[in-house]
Amino acid sequence: MSSLAVRKASPAAGTTPGTAQGPPLRRRIALVPTITLLIGALYCLLPVAWVVIAATKSGGELFSTFTFLPGSGFADNIKDLNAYRDGVYWKWMGNSAMYAGLGALLSTVVSAFSGYALAIYRFRGRETVFNVLLAGVLMPPVILAIPQYLLLAKADLTDSYLSVLLPLILSPYGVYLARIYATAAVPTDVVEAGRMDGAGEWRIFTRVALPMMVPGLVTVFLFQFVAVWNNFLLPFIMLSDDEKFPITLGLYTLLEQGANTPALYTLVITGALLAVIPLVALFLVIQRFWSLDLLSGAVKS
Repeated sequence: MSSLAVRKASPAAGTTPGTAQGPPLRRRIALVPTITLLIGALYCLLPVAWVVIAATKSGGELFSTFTFLPGSGFADNIKDLNAYRDGVYWKWMGNSAMYAGLGALLSTVVSAFSGYALAIYRFRGRETVFNVLLAGVLMPPVILAIPQYLLLAKADLTDSYLSVLLPLILSPYGVYLARIYATAAVPTDVVEAGRMDGAGEWRIFTRVALPMMVPGLVTVFLFQFVAVWNNFLLPFIMLSDDEKFPITLGLYTLLEQGANTPALYTLVITGALLAVIPLVALFLVIQRFWSLDLLSGAVKS
């Protein structure tokens, strides 16, 4: 009978009988990054939540109700924003779309050519050129703004669309990303095989290298679009005609006028909320396109 008896399991060392053993120390430590990311996400999303809720409030509700209590004036705010100076807000949005879209596209094209050349071709001074570009990445834009203004003023191009577009075409960070991606995505053997088959350099770039670089160039386009859309300093220095203002500078002028006309604060908040929507939509569309390109590249390889 004693041989068939079931022995009770003795409690683990360091624990008290009858109590549940706590989670391992490793599991507790693994929670630290998750908690840190949650705190960071909360820190980033709180201002967004405030803008979304504040845009629903009328001028009276904005200063008299609880911060995160929704209001009832969102439709009126949209109407007032549309009516302000015959819809100049949408003119600013159109200018931002033109600056960001055309500027990001031209910058991506220049980055594609430059990054491919620096990655594939061997020539004297290549590393020097690349190091100068890296120095441009580290240089704050505020240092370049005044020299750019003086150069464009000499060419009589200030207060024009070109004064905002031209400095955006060359992006040192875009060239850097394109060079790094071209080095990793375009094998030298493939380029040499194209040359042996009699293909010219332009044909090799457009038919062989460029399709391989598309996911990286999409990333360059996205970064440049967001940077140009949010750019404030360059238009602030270059432009004086508010008909050419981007959305950032236009909302800034509204905010300045709000010091004397508090009713404009609701227009600024509503306009800021609407200005974020194109960036979110672009990111969702490009992220899907980017993911498909990465997956198709993995399948082909």
